[in-house]
Amino acid sequence: MVDVRRTGRAGRVVGAVVAAALLAGAAAGCGAGSGPGAGAGAGAGTGEVRRGPVTGRPANLPARVDGAKIVVGDPTAPRTAQVLVDPRCGYCAKFQGTGGEALLELAAGGKVKVEYLLASFLDRGGAGGSVRAVNALRASVDAGKFAEYRAMVFASRPKARLTDGHLLAIAAEVPGLRGEAFDRAVAEQTYKGWVGDAERAFEATGARGTPMVLVDGRPVGSGDGAMFDAEAFTEALRAVGIGGAAA
Repeated sequence: MVDVRRTGRAGRVVGAVVAAALLAGAAAGCGAGSGPGAGAGAGAGTGEVRRGPVTGRPANLPARVDGAKIVVGDPTAPRTAQVLVDPRCGYCAKFQGTGGEALLELAAGGKVKVEYLLASFLDRGGAGGSVRAVNALRASVDAGKFAEYRAMVFASRPKARLTDGHLLAIAAEVPGLRGEAFDRAVAEQTYKGWVGDAERAFEATGARGTPMVLVDGRPVGSGDGAMFDAEAFTEALRAVGIGGAAA
């Protein structure tokens, strides 16, 4: 986690550098001033379900809740990458289908574990559905289906808002996810308190937008758009020591 609260002149300099890096990393993405449907791409039609690209090993990655984060991959992996996303952000959907899947391939190979910080700042009081979506994503962890459901939620991001009905329709396409416990968690927003904790954890990083990937507290692949290209993002991760030697 980034801590920019250090005191003294040296602390102020470090804090300013880190803050500038985080702000620069959010240049191509959804910021706090974005509307509920902001981001790249038009999104799916209302209620439309699109299958995400997660298959094979990444689809079976274990996921667990650790405080306000959802951690995917081997907990003993040598490196950690934090992924900051909001389910209503179109740029996040683009990342999840490109660089995000490259990152999961590395996680499937035991190279890195991925900590998801699920933001909901685009919700605008519930109008966009970010809170409902993050609540459903949290519920999918209990069913052991987070990796696949996450991919489908972002791939099915609608032009308007994410509703409970849409989230359940998406879940119906994930074998073994729909059931009494999951459906009740979606309908009753069982994890709404956890959603608030996740948003606060996102804000505590100092980030001002999504998507963003942090390794050792610094953004990777944001400034040059590498995170939206699987091959380029793989190279960017190698440059910080994840997945092999730097090129």
